[in-house]
Parts: sequence; C-alpha cells; structure tokens
Amino acid sequence: MESAVAAIFEILSFGAIIILVVLGLGIIASMMGIFNFAHGEFVLLGAYTVYLFYGWGLPIALGMVAAPFVVGGLGLVLERTIIKRFYAAPVVAMLGTYALGVIIRESVRGLIGGLYHAVPEPLIGSIDFAGVHFSRWRLAIIVITILVMIGSQMLLKRTSFGLRVRAALENPALARASGISTDAIYAVTFAFGAALAGLAGALVVPVFSLFADLGLRFLIQGFLAVMLGGVGTFEGPVAGAGVVGVVSAALPWAVAPVLADVLVFVLAIIFIKFRPGGLLAGRSI
Repeated sequence: MESAVAAIFEILSFGAIIILVVLGLGIIASMMGIFNFAHGEFVLLGAYTVYLFYGWGLPIALGMVAAPFVVGGLGLVLERTIIKRFYAAPVVAMLGTYALGVIIRESVRGLIGGLYHAVPEPLIGSIDFAGVHFSRWRLAIIVITILVMIGSQMLLKRTSFGLRVRAALENPALARASGISTDAIYAVTFAFGAALAGLAGALVVPVFSLFADLGLRFLIQGFLAVMLGGVGTFEGPVAGAGVVGVVSAALPWAVAPVLADVLVFVLAIIFIKFRPGGLLAGRSI
C-alpha cells in the first residue's frame, strides 16, 4: 500500500509538470492555429534563468518568480519581430519556431556545455504521512499547477481580456470589425504561453537538473497532449496532458523506460486515428 501511494504521488507530480508545459502550448495552438516548436526551449530558458540566479548567489525562489517574466518578455519580442510574419502560412510558422528552438537550445548548450547542472530545491525535505514520504517541492509543484490552471481559466472565461481572446479565436474578422485588435491579442497570448513555459522550466529544474536538451522531452509530450486533447479549448490540452503525464509516469513502473516512451506514442497515435478531434472535440475555448 505504501509503495502504491508513493507511486501515485510520483505520477501526479509528473502529470502536473506536463500540464504546466501544455497549458502554454495549448493556448498558443488554439489561438493561432500553429504549434510552437520552440516551446520546449522556452521551458529550457525558464530553467536557465533559475540556474543563473542560483549561480549569482540570489534566492532560487526569486529566480522562479523572475523566470516567467523573462521568458514571456522574450516570447513577446520574438512574436513581434519574427513569428507574426508567418501567421498566414502555419507550416512555415512551425518551421520558423523549430528553427528558433534550435538556435535557443544550441546557444544554451554553448553557455553550459554538455553537462548536467544541479539546482537545489527551494523546499527541502519531505512530509511523512501514513508511512509515506512526500517531497515538499513536488507537493508545491502540484499546488502551483492547480493554482495556475484555475487562474488561467478565470482569465480566459471571467475577464474582458478573455472575452476578446475567445472572440479573436472564434471569428477573427468579426472581432476586428468590432474594434478588437487581434494583432495585440495574438502578441499577448503568445507571451502568456511563453511565460507559462518559463514557469514550468523554473519549477522542474530542481527535479531534472539543467541540461541543454531539457526542453525536448517536454515538447514531444506536450505536442502529444495537445493532439490528444484537441485544440480550440482550454480543457482539451489540459485533459490530454493529464492522460499523457499519468501514462508516461505510470508505464516505467511496469516496463522499461525506453519501451514506455514508445508505448505512449503508440497509444496516442491510435487514439488520434479514431478520434482526430481530440478528447473534447466540439467544445469552444
């Protein structure tokens, strides 16, 4: 029983990480109709920001607060200068974001080399309950993810900004005719998605350490989660992330990790084959 509870906790904490990554990716995909293949590198930049703060002798928690603002600001600059030029050609936009991702990844690799760099957890130790040790930091990741999910949903569904976002998504031409600046909405949405990725990277770097390819794993799983959940909704990518995160974390307990990664892909492809619209097809954001 204790081993089962510990396994469930590990699965939930990893699922929370995937959800954080997918939130930003799913919002961008739903809003703009493109997959941001630099999203994994935004996760990497969030982790690198925390690593810099740690190296400068500043509080790690301060770096985690700064990471989403730093990465969100960079995302805004990239969207205004490069990505917005390709909205009319989604395939070109995806190729462009992939190229940006490679540039960012290799730039970080040049700065940190091919090594793994450990960053300590801001919350040390564990909480003992019923004979099971729960990591304080992994608990914090779960709580922060829940709060971010609630906050993001309220922003999109309970504010005037969210109303404009949903209007721009459902009918861009009508939104522009109503006086909504879809150009500005796209820019802010892209920056918000990048900020969420930066936050995800900041939270996971104490768990996985910093290395140049950190974002690649989360990009692939995030892509699968968005496809599985379906674009055009807030809940779809989150549901897909929950499924991918749970399956990705649970399978290594039963099979070899390499085989587990393959099985995740196979299961996702089979599902998408029979339900291409995703888990929540037909719903609106």
